Amino acid sequence: MRYYERFVNETFDDEGHLKTYEIKDGIEFNFGYDHVDFVAASEPDRTAIMYVSDKGYEKRITYGEWSKMSDAAASFFKSLGIRKGDRVMLVLKRNYEFWYSYVALHKIGAIAIPATYQLQDKDYIYRFNAAGVRAIIATADPQVLAHIDNACAVTDTVEFKIVCRGEKEGWLSFDEGVKNAPPFVRPTGEDAPKSTDRMLIFFTSGTNGMPKMATHNFLYPLAHIFTGVYWHRVVDGGLHITVADTGWAKTGWGKMYGQHLGGSAQLVYDHEKFNAADMLEMLQKYRPTTFCAPPTIYRFLIKEDLKKYDLSSIRNAAIAGEALNPEVFNQFKEATGLKLMEGFGQSESSVIVCTPYFTEPKVGSMGLPVPYLDVDVVDENGRSTAPGENGEIVIRKRNGNHPAGLLIEYYRDPESTAKVWEGGYYHTGDIAWRDEDGYYWYVGRKDDVIKSSGYRIGPFEVESVLMEHPAILECAVTGVPHEIRGMVVKATIVLTKGYTPSDELAKEIQNYVKTHTAPYKYPRIVEFVDELPKTASGKIKRVEIRAKDLAK
Repeated sequence: MRYYERFVNETFDDEGHLKTYEIKDGIEFNFGYDHVDFVAASEPDRTAIMYVSDKGYEKRITYGEWSKMSDAAASFFKSLGIRKGDRVMLVLKRNYEFWYSYVALHKIGAIAIPATYQLQDKDYIYRFNAAGVRAIIATADPQVLAHIDNACAVTDTVEFKIVCRGEKEGWLSFDEGVKNAPPFVRPTGEDAPKSTDRMLIFFTSGTNGMPKMATHNFLYPLAHIFTGVYWHRVVDGGLHITVADTGWAKTGWGKMYGQHLGGSAQLVYDHEKFNAADMLEMLQKYRPTTFCAPPTIYRFLIKEDLKKYDLSSIRNAAIAGEALNPEVFNQFKEATGLKLMEGFGQSESSVIVCTPYFTEPKVGSMGLPVPYLDVDVVDENGRSTAPGENGEIVIRKRNGNHPAGLLIEYYRDPESTAKVWEGGYYHTGDIAWRDEDGYYWYVGRKDDVIKSSGYRIGPFEVESVLMEHPAILECAVTGVPHEIRGMVVKATIVLTKGYTPSDELAKEIQNYVKTHTAPYKYPRIVEFVDELPKTASGKIKRVEIRAKDLAK
């Protein structure tokens, strides 16, 4: 069933290709009530989630169960005093309880903050204080719980710590709380969430400072209808899988909204450590109809003998997160017959540019602007660029309306919010050019964000940790191209007096970063130099470091 048709206006040409598309105005929408409960009322046995783990466990979750369990979780949260507008962080890896909790927060109007399980003490401390996190729900991973406890010991915002799939002293049990929850009563009046209320906060990577809090309202899921239906090409009764941890914005893109609204169920593969052969075995067994992953995953997949696996169930394969290497496109197509359909967007947005299923991909291009956004490429003066000319990707308002799917603000940061809307349009900070056919081609960030293995890494966070090490006087963090990971983090370091460059010291510094922030951020390359290139005003010229590395 095309559930999303209630919320969009669309027309098609004689060949069935999309001609016009827009999200209807004036909609009141809550994904919990207006999709999960809506489907459960008429098709309670319809599959919503097919959960499988690398340990051999599987669980089919119907819409009836999703509705019931999200009600129970919402009732449990309300019994604690969690209300509309409270910030609640979720660190649940790929556990299916994420889907119960996420929708429960939507139902009571609390603001969900997904977070990766790879965060360290200082990451939690910053996030707790920045967002004023009132409650946290985490999986029973001893390391995860220890980092959260350490952060709570030096902050005072978190009132409720809720552990899932286990027990720990000082923590409430999610399983017991949901089991014993009273019947859920839907909030009314001022307590009821509205479409324009804050629903979700994604912490960005942080490039010119610490991570910002990209905030979305309850209409955000509707913007991802295009993501699921026209880019991922989900089908009614199909099974979609997006490879991502629930702590990333990719969850909103590919594991929750647009795919369900398009009538597809979600295939959730809960694995501790990625293994390409294991994933291919899983895909062969559960036969998803649509698939999306970052380029790094595809790079590992093509290293396997893909022809050994039956992937014939997949009708559309999408890719996003970093620039696509033509070699990956060609090898995957040769082995599977599938053309990788690229897309582009941000934590601050839904999909902005993509290759819809009814268009022909150009190898290396991000695709075409989505029809419900007024996307442009402009020069430094705000003028539209000519074909082949580099410029910044921007989004303009239509008829004064806020663009669908775009952040409503950086939470508690009016200065950054105003800056990103400078000149009357939204600045993505990404540089691209377009060809004569209107296809967009990615160049890079205006800032220095590093995209490695699907992660977006802000240099400032890594540099902040590096500067805590006594051996480091100055440092600059940049990205270096890598065959498998897309890019890897590099630290260029000036040592303090009394320290001498050595392999042992480089290893010590790498381990220091691993243990003081999320491990995926550590510099895989460490170079010691006498001085860093700087501008006349004393700012580090990272562009020179990158150019030097490319020349090598």
